[in-house]
Amino acid sequence: QVQLVESGGGLVQAGGSLRLSCAASGRTFNSYAMGWFRQAPGKEREFVAAFRNSGTYYADSVKGRFTISRDNAKNTAYLQMNSLKPEDTAVYYCAADVIGTTVRATTAWGSWGQGTQVTVSS
Repeated sequence: QVQLVESGGGLVQAGGSLRLSCAASGRTFNSYAMGWFRQAPGKEREFVAAFRNSGTYYADSVKGRFTISRDNAKNTAYLQMNSLKPEDTAVYYCAADVIGTTVRATTAWGSWGQGTQVTVSS
């Protein structure tokens, strides 16, 4: 199982940007799917973005504002978040080891990081 550590969260004003990082260890992941999810207080964990061999996927709520990428040499995935809104406030988690057919489902992923807090003030 791969170990995942997120970083880069923080407090930002609405309209600002943040870049989250997800460092993977335990094995190289240059050919593996990676995903980002988020969970706001009192809400279920929801899909944000992911990539796998079949393509790159985004939630409608972040499309055009967030970009997922990876640096295979660093075994790191990124989530660039622009034009942030207060409703983007959540703990953000990265995920690896797809075990299901749809990357948008939390049940499709076998490994999770500990999460990083993103707070967007209005």
